[in-house]
Amino acid sequence: MRYKLLGRTGLRVSELCLGTMTFGGGQTIGGLDQAEANTLVASALDAGINFFDTADTYSGGESETQLGEALGARRKDVIVATKVRLGVGEGPGVNDIGLSRYHILNAVDASLRRLKTDYIDLYQLHIVDSLTPMEETLRTLEDLVRWGKVRYVGCCTYPAWQLMKALAISDANGWSRFASYQAHYTIASREAERELIPLVEDQEVGLLVWSPLAGGLLSGKFSRDGSGPEGTRRAQFDFPPVDRERAFDVIDVMREIAKEHDVSVARIALAWLLHQDAVTSVIVGARRPDQLQDNLLAPDVRLSENELEQLDKVSTLPSEYPGWMLAMSWDDRM
Repeated sequence: MRYKLLGRTGLRVSELCLGTMTFGGGQTIGGLDQAEANTLVASALDAGINFFDTADTYSGGESETQLGEALGARRKDVIVATKVRLGVGEGPGVNDIGLSRYHILNAVDASLRRLKTDYIDLYQLHIVDSLTPMEETLRTLEDLVRWGKVRYVGCCTYPAWQLMKALAISDANGWSRFASYQAHYTIASREAERELIPLVEDQEVGLLVWSPLAGGLLSGKFSRDGSGPEGTRRAQFDFPPVDRERAFDVIDVMREIAKEHDVSVARIALAWLLHQDAVTSVIVGARRPDQLQDNLLAPDVRLSENELEQLDKVSTLPSEYPGWMLAMSWDDRM
């Protein structure tokens, strides 16, 4: 397992992160009990993973509880990331959601209890809250860092302009800036390359990739006609949305490359991400040990320049404004 610095911090995280959305029984893609969670966490640790991602809203808090239990005494050796923004459980109160100081301070204490820890390594804003002033949210995160409840902060799925606004506010006030950004980014969904990836590279923000197999679509187990294994995440929950024709064009190329390497299509999809310079860590999730074991072998796949060119050709997005304008050479027109 290789390790990378998280953004401009000195914190080293494994290039694969175990996501725990499947832990607990409170949602469609969850359902794992404590014993199953223990097995996955143990396998991840044995493989060298030191980075675990969860959220207070996953399975109504059960995911955090199971992760804390599974880590036990090994918690001190790993990086635990969780999130705040959404409601927890059935029918949250009017102030039990969002990114207000009120909600964040209550939520962080609840997460600490469930995780059985007295600090959170990476505390992330799950998604934008358009009602709460950004200064209120960021000042609250700064207080959590100063109090020692949180060590680093990050965000997920922010539009590029709001991410830059948050970084500017933090810099202007001398507050802890976002060390990481979680984005949906796959070889079949490269929209993050338009604005977000140039931004995180410029600002030295670590890029964490969620749903790297597009909810299982890039596993190679589905066909163009919609057939695929029953009981899978994608079969039950068609998310995240993907241009299916485009995705299957990519899968066709990945199948051939997978045959050459004698590996699964899923491993090629993950390996492509690990070859992208902007990516700090890829969050992999699993319901079964064999799924996790296959994902854990992705870092061993080294794609050739020719293979990367094939994959880039079939997956590159069409140019949009102002991209096509900026791509033109203007020096000789001045």
